[in-house]
Amino acid sequence: MAETSSSPAQVELASKTVQELITSGKELPESYIYKGSDARSLDASLPLMDIPIIDIGLLTSPSSSSTQELEKLRSALSFWGCFQAINYHGIEPEFLDKMSEVGKQFFDFPPETKQKYSREDGSTEGYGSDIIIAEEQTLDWTDRLLLTTSPKDQRQLKFWPEIPESFRETLHEYTTELEKLNEILLKAMATCLNLEENCFLDMYGEKENATMIARFNFYPPCPRPDLVIGVKPHADASAFTYLLQDKQVEGLQFLKDNQWYRVPLNPEALVINAGDYAEL
Repeated sequence: MAETSSSPAQVELASKTVQELITSGKELPESYIYKGSDARSLDASLPLMDIPIIDIGLLTSPSSSSTQELEKLRSALSFWGCFQAINYHGIEPEFLDKMSEVGKQFFDFPPETKQKYSREDGSTEGYGSDIIIAEEQTLDWTDRLLLTTSPKDQRQLKFWPEIPESFRETLHEYTTELEKLNEILLKAMATCLNLEENCFLDMYGEKENATMIARFNFYPPCPRPDLVIGVKPHADASAFTYLLQDKQVEGLQFLKDNQWYRVPLNPEALVINAGDYAEL
C-alpha cells in the first residue's frame, strides 16, 4: 500500500480501461507505447534479487533470535531498502490468498458492474486505468482500483466494491493487520538503529490518523508486451509499501546502483518496501 499525491487539478480520466481496449480488438494505442530512452520491457535475463527474508515471529520474540533478526532487518533496509516478511500472525498465507482472490474476482466482473465504482473526474480514488497528469505521458498498461483504507473516517465507501460479497470485510481485516505490522516494523527499525523504540512511531503519528491506501493492479494480456510497461518506474511516497505479488506470474523489479533486479516469487511472503519517508 502506497500513498498517492497527484493534484486533483491535474487528474484526467482515460476514456477506456485497458480491459475494454483489449475487448474492442483495436490496435495498441500510441499513448501506451514507450519510446526512446523510456522504452523498457520485462527482461527474463535480469539477475534475480537476493531479497532478504525477515521472520516477523522471530523479530518480536523475546529470545536471542530477535537480536539476530533485527540485524537482518537493519542490513536489508540499509543494503536493499526492501525485504520479504513471513510468519506474521494475522496475515497467514491462506489469508493472503483470500485477499488476492477478492481482487481478481472484482476485475473478472463485466465492465458495467465495475463502472459503478469508477473514479470521478479530478479524483484518484476508485476504478479505472492509469491517471493522466500530462499530455505527453505514456500510460501504464494496467487497470486499477485505488481505495483509502485509513483513517477509517476518510473511507469513501461508494468506491468500495460490494462484489464479491467478501471484498469489504476482507480488505478491512487486511488493513487492520497491516496497521499492526506497520507498528511492529517502525519500532523494529528504531531498535536496530539503536534509537528509542517509539521515535519513528511518534513521527508517524497515531495509527488511526495515518493515511493508508490500497491499490489493486490488474495487467490484461497485451498483444505487444515488448512495447508497454505495467507500472512505470517510480519511488513510493510512503513509510512502508506492502506488496502482495501474484503467486505464479513474475514481474516486480527493483533498481539498485543502476541495475534492475527481478524479485523472486514467494507465495508465503509480503514484499515490504521502505518508502521515501522511511528513507528520510
